[in-house]
Amino acid sequence: MKEGATLLYTTETLGERVTNYAESISLKLPQHMRDYHARIFRERDDSNYMISSFESQALVFLARTIGAKRILEIGVYVGYSAMAWSHAVGPQGKVTGLEYDEEYAEAAEKIWKESGYENIEVHVGDAAETLPKIATPSEPYDIIFIDANKTGYPGYLKQILEFSQPGAKNRLLRPGGIIAADNTLRRGLVADSSSDNPWRPANFDNAWEGKAVAAIREYNKATANNARLETLLVPLWDGLNLSRLVD
Repeated sequence: MKEGATLLYTTETLGERVTNYAESISLKLPQHMRDYHARIFRERDDSNYMISSFESQALVFLARTIGAKRILEIGVYVGYSAMAWSHAVGPQGKVTGLEYDEEYAEAAEKIWKESGYENIEVHVGDAAETLPKIATPSEPYDIIFIDANKTGYPGYLKQILEFSQPGAKNRLLRPGGIIAADNTLRRGLVADSSSDNPWRPANFDNAWEGKAVAAIREYNKATANNARLETLLVPLWDGLNLSRLVD
């Protein structure tokens, strides 16, 4: 039987070169998006909140594969990922973002306006409070992307399923739609938070990181055990949980 676990790359340098090669072969992103990504990375100390260019390519590919035209994003940061979704769905599509931080939302709206994006909107506030207010759209969303506070993931999943009941006339996510959740391996800590993991913080058990990992484990388990979902946890980037809503 072929082993399921594969050692991808023996050195960090090789891993970086292979990733760069794969990115160069994959679908192209507009130059202004690449420039904005580089600018965020260069100018902001919190740029780790942003998805990578390579993950952006994967998400655009995913959206186009299922013919997505409506995307809901929970956690906008400064607007880069929403630009990727907008690029994926085209000018006739729609991207709705939920962002807790007003400064992030303002930065996002500024770059969207400068770059000519007219199909993205953002709601500022706690996503858990905003979701019920937008839970009955005229058309359901095709993809919901979660990349926000990690401790909120289980609650977001519960709300998404609650507002996407089978047979409902107005529902949040369509049958066959995708829930994509980012950072669902958390530097491998979700799978292994023992001392064998070099990324484990010294104060892991008492730190916020420990709470985040516990919440992500709860989220992953919920997607795996819910009969309404079919899930694939992809061990790339920082872990990408893809769940298809069956009904």
